[in-house]
Amino acid sequence: MNPRLLLFIILLLLQTQAYAQTTIQGKVLDEKGLPLPGTNIQLKGSYDGATSNQDGSYQFETAEVDAQVLIYKFLGFKTQELNISIKPNSNEIQPIYLIEEITEMNSVTISAGAMEASDERKSVILKPLDIVTTPSAMGDIMGAFQTLPGTSTVGNDGRLFVRGGDASEVGIYIDGMRVGNAYGTTAGNVPTRTRFNPNLFKGTFFSTGGYSAEYGQALSSALALNTKDLSIRSQGDLSIMSVGGGYSHTLANEKQSITASANYFNLAPYQGLIKQEIDFEAAPNGWDIEVAAQKKTGENGLLKIMARTESGGMQLWQPIPGSDRKVLVDLKNNYNYAQANWRTALKKDWTIFTGISYSKNLDKIAYDSLLIERRNELIHIKGTAIKDFSDRLSAKFGIEHFIHPFSEKLLNEGLGREFDDRETYLFTEWDFYFNKDLVFRGGLRGGASSVSNEEWLDPRFSVAYQLKDKGQLSLAAGSFHQLPVENFRVLNTNLQNSESNHLILNYLFTKEGFTFRAETFYKSYDQLVTFEGTLDNPQVLQNGGSGFAKGIDFFFRDRKTFKDTDYWITYSFVDSKRSFNKYQTEVQPSFAPKHNISVVVKHFVPSLKSLIGGSFAYNDGYSYTNPNMDNSEMNSKTKSFQNLSLSWSYLPKPNVIIHLACTNVLGRDNVFGYTFSPKANTDGIFESIPQGQIAPRFVFLGVFLTFSKDKTANQLNNL
Repeated sequence: MNPRLLLFIILLLLQTQAYAQTTIQGKVLDEKGLPLPGTNIQLKGSYDGATSNQDGSYQFETAEVDAQVLIYKFLGFKTQELNISIKPNSNEIQPIYLIEEITEMNSVTISAGAMEASDERKSVILKPLDIVTTPSAMGDIMGAFQTLPGTSTVGNDGRLFVRGGDASEVGIYIDGMRVGNAYGTTAGNVPTRTRFNPNLFKGTFFSTGGYSAEYGQALSSALALNTKDLSIRSQGDLSIMSVGGGYSHTLANEKQSITASANYFNLAPYQGLIKQEIDFEAAPNGWDIEVAAQKKTGENGLLKIMARTESGGMQLWQPIPGSDRKVLVDLKNNYNYAQANWRTALKKDWTIFTGISYSKNLDKIAYDSLLIERRNELIHIKGTAIKDFSDRLSAKFGIEHFIHPFSEKLLNEGLGREFDDRETYLFTEWDFYFNKDLVFRGGLRGGASSVSNEEWLDPRFSVAYQLKDKGQLSLAAGSFHQLPVENFRVLNTNLQNSESNHLILNYLFTKEGFTFRAETFYKSYDQLVTFEGTLDNPQVLQNGGSGFAKGIDFFFRDRKTFKDTDYWITYSFVDSKRSFNKYQTEVQPSFAPKHNISVVVKHFVPSLKSLIGGSFAYNDGYSYTNPNMDNSEMNSKTKSFQNLSLSWSYLPKPNVIIHLACTNVLGRDNVFGYTFSPKANTDGIFESIPQGQIAPRFVFLGVFLTFSKDKTANQLNNL
């Protein structure tokens, strides 16, 4: 054969072979074996590929040969690469199963017992702005949370009571650090408030039970307050109020910010205009100074420091049942709080947190001729590490140590008693996402106390399942321990932990503008503190009490139906019985009304530049023991508690806010219980004094001015 012809034939065959097409085909499925239509399939480094059909199948041709890489991409699923070897003619690829990518926005969240108030989470119940615009709250964080499910309003106290538990059973944290004496010290029936300004915080996490293993020493609830990160601008804020005034100034840039504030309040001028039901010798008064600073460290770190000091007091004449005589109560309080914490993200998906906080509370109380000094300190040191092994598995590890000295003295008698506890805790918590619709969380917390010489272990778990477009279900259960309050422990340092076991079932439905939440729960109590005698003079203290609390909560919020209107409705039913304190039988506590209803409505009127609000609170009354009826405990109940509050916020200029609010507008005479004389009079009657409100109504007027370069900022920017 002609050599040139032979060469031509060989080259022609080689060229034909080079342009020969090979078929690639297969199928794309999800983890459940269901087809994923629309998946993009492509050979790496080429333009050859296809899109999967309705049944997940795909097919395309390519001229590539030998070892290649197939890339599978589908929105919401992890991109996957497959090594293949292309052979002549047809190549059947085994079915590929794509793994769903789990993110914060598309995954189910555990909602059993949990309510968040922040702008950063999707399952939000309240936002920070709601806290300061709730009419009945009067700017107090706890006042706003008393409109949420699971809480009870105890009007002569002011603290947070949750699901049959008293206020001491709620743990309060700032940036993960425990706060000692978070409420201001008070006397008589004068309700207290939280010490901290809501403008400090960017969000809150409120759990009515079944909460994370990170939190302990709280039988009923955990309230975590998260401070702001870097401030967005430099500005000054002036507050002129009917009860006092204050000023804060913020300096900020892209890497750091600092805010310093000073406030003073004195109710004497106000009480001079409004008649009070309580006979004050000196009206409640006080001052505070606070500094908060934030600084970026490196690419991912943030350091926060805050410090607060305050002083206050009051004097009032306390009546004695069955007598015309009154006793002068003189209260002085000094309080200091400081903390520093640092959080940063490290390589290999590690996040670490370290913090230290210090609380110091000093009360000086004069009760007639009795002089009492009570000192309470708390040092909290904490470190946590979070490891994200994948988008499906993450773990938290933590250690914390508390130094807790407490003392009280009778100054005239030269007597005193004290204890100095050291508490150490280890905890871990693991989150595992089976898929975006199902998550499991398991936790374990162990603790030890040097004073009670006791060790304990708390297992906790929760699970949540997404019901597609019909909401989600969550279940939580766990064990919780809490050491007795200090004024009991100092009398008997051998007192052990009280224990509670929680079981919670939750349903949550959210869509744009609507939130519906229903939750049922059961809590058992064991080893509650009991004593003989009275609360003022307890004797024979021991861990002899027990009890339970069960019930159901409903919460509905609507921000869409009515234009410029936002409202929420809460109903809580709590059936609580416990033997505790001086009670020998299981009774309904005075702080746990069975039926609690709250309605909050806010309407914005653009033409008036005004936000008009109203709130209504109701419960069916407070139980108490009436010695004039029979010998049984908690044999009576007060009439129902009702409180209608109204507010008006007016913005005449972008940097000026005028706020007017009034609680108990209708002037209802709410009674929270009765104080009885220890002995019957000559007619055999135990005389009593009602525990009521300090005044029929409380009216607040405030003007808030902001000074900044652009003249448009106001104090709402702080929220």
